[in-house]
Amino acid sequence: MNSEVSNFKNSSSTNLNNPYEPELADEVKSRSKSLRKGFTTGACAAAATKAAAIFLTTGKRPSSVEIVLPKGNIVAFDVEEAPVMKDESATDYFGCVVVKDAGDDPDCTNGARITAYVRRSPTHTTHIQAGDGVGTVTLPGLGIEVGMPSITKVPMSMILTSASEVTDIPLDVIISVPNGEEMAKQTTNDRLGIIGGISILGTTGIVKPFSTAAYRASVVQQIDVASAQNEVEIVLSTGHRSELVAMDLFNNLRKVSFIEVGDFTGVAVKRAVIKNIQSVYFFGMLGKISKLASGIMMTHYKRTNVDTFLLQNAAQITNAPESVIEAATSTNTARHFFDVCLGNNCLEPLEYLTNLAQKQLHEYCKEKLHIQVFLVDFEGQRVVTKSDG
Repeated sequence: MNSEVSNFKNSSSTNLNNPYEPELADEVKSRSKSLRKGFTTGACAAAATKAAAIFLTTGKRPSSVEIVLPKGNIVAFDVEEAPVMKDESATDYFGCVVVKDAGDDPDCTNGARITAYVRRSPTHTTHIQAGDGVGTVTLPGLGIEVGMPSITKVPMSMILTSASEVTDIPLDVIISVPNGEEMAKQTTNDRLGIIGGISILGTTGIVKPFSTAAYRASVVQQIDVASAQNEVEIVLSTGHRSELVAMDLFNNLRKVSFIEVGDFTGVAVKRAVIKNIQSVYFFGMLGKISKLASGIMMTHYKRTNVDTFLLQNAAQITNAPESVIEAATSTNTARHFFDVCLGNNCLEPLEYLTNLAQKQLHEYCKEKLHIQVFLVDFEGQRVVTKSDG
């Protein structure tokens, strides 16, 4: 594998000799104080659904509701009245609104009026539909069936659970977001084949301000704390799901050694060198790892895109089947490429990218750390492949 990595050195789609960290946006650089967390569109949709289910079953709209987030914590949301649906055939729907508070994270959906309409299902099964302002998936690679609402797995589960806490009656649920189609223009949805509005997202229900200077500073602080506790090994992850996999694999390490770096992998690696850390283990999904493989050390989606030609070259260099090579550039998502690789039982391109990411990280820290990269699946359940170490 090392010879294959060196063969990629002259490819124009990488910066193997010059890994770098893109500059933060000006409005992000100016933030230095502690930041307030917010709630995801998924959590708001679940709360709005619960409120609408209460409205349906009691005839009274609640002023607030509580839901249980994936980590088990209970949070409350204020509830507002929803406009009556204009479709005359849908007068039996009951609607409620939860206004999204994104905390201090720059987010185009902050203030969005996440709306849920519910009615008794005439088909005796519960259905979740996309209303106005919620996108529909038109391309593979997102982990959502083409033609379905752009509501990811965890929010979908939260919506269903929140409704079931109120009633066991099968429901038709419509999630809508007024002006969601305009909001979506500030996202990558169109490039990803999501049309008609925003996505309903979130794996924990809570928005952490990963893209801000304050979060960047918190990554540095966490490494300093680990070093002060005489830890010489740390485990970096890009988010909650990858961290859970890491904690399961490295269960001999203390919790202080585990650090969610969000998009700031480069910052974490440089700080680890300064604080005399000896070994760094990085856990992430293919989108982040492919960016590291192309030499990009700050991986926020608004600052950098997945290099689909890098994925294509990885497939070609490892003699992958033609379907895998085609998948690299058929959409703009790393997930589609990942899914096709797994579907063809073809891990060699993924191994190649994981090793290339490790090589870039070694280059970035001037080989002053032992680094190993672990590629986690998109469900956050297992390590698919890891670098040679």
